[in-house]
Amino acid sequence: MSSDSTKKTVLVAAGVCFVCAILVSSTTVSLAPKQAVNKTLDRIQNILAAGDVEANNQDPQLIYKEKIKPVLIEVESGRILDKSEYTADLNPEKFDIKKMVNISEFTYQIPSSEDKAGIKKRPKYMVIYEVIGENEGVEKYIFPIYGKGLWSTLYGFISLDKELKVVKGITFYEHGETPGLGGEVDNPNWKETWKGKKAFNEDGKVIIQVIKGKVDQGSPQAEHQIDGLSGSTLTTRGVDNLVRYWLSENGYGPFLKSMREGGNHEKI
Repeated sequence: MSSDSTKKTVLVAAGVCFVCAILVSSTTVSLAPKQAVNKTLDRIQNILAAGDVEANNQDPQLIYKEKIKPVLIEVESGRILDKSEYTADLNPEKFDIKKMVNISEFTYQIPSSEDKAGIKKRPKYMVIYEVIGENEGVEKYIFPIYGKGLWSTLYGFISLDKELKVVKGITFYEHGETPGLGGEVDNPNWKETWKGKKAFNEDGKVIIQVIKGKVDQGSPQAEHQIDGLSGSTLTTRGVDNLVRYWLSENGYGPFLKSMREGGNHEKI
């Protein structure tokens, strides 16, 4: 093959690569807005599912706007932030856990002795969601939760009744656990078993527990125990740890304590 032919081949190949790169880049950019919309919709649907809020074939975004009120809290104190404290990053409608843990001023480094969820750091602030019932009263609270499973970090939501004692629902919207094993956190039947389980005893101690194997329904402990995920001991342990972490004094505990003792806030 002549040198001219070789040069032409190289130029053609380079040209094709360049055009393909432009096309891929353009496609990625054009799809970005749609992906952002889909991500928001998925988050809304998971919040509604965790709160056991029926959509009844209506637009989830309309149901969310009507029934859900996001509230920013300071995790360490349980204090509810006033709107005047909101910023571009610290905003309940735009709150992103992954983004917040990478902004040093908003990040808390968790001591290893406290890090039951295996996450190393968490936001200093979190968004919780109030489910508004009849007469504009709060009937449930939805809390973001996340922590390490076997292969991935699991992100989800758990909801409690208005007394902040009984689980009303749970869902996981992002994880990389093994399908059919740890991936069973997506199983609707398993998630259904959480509903009505006691999360705390009368003293406010976290008692909810995901056990290895099946719950003995005849046992007194059945009221606060959840079946483990068959064939995935480490994911089971991870879910148990992350739920107990976020409901403990190191997570939402200060907020829960404040609300149980009569803490409240003005309508925002």
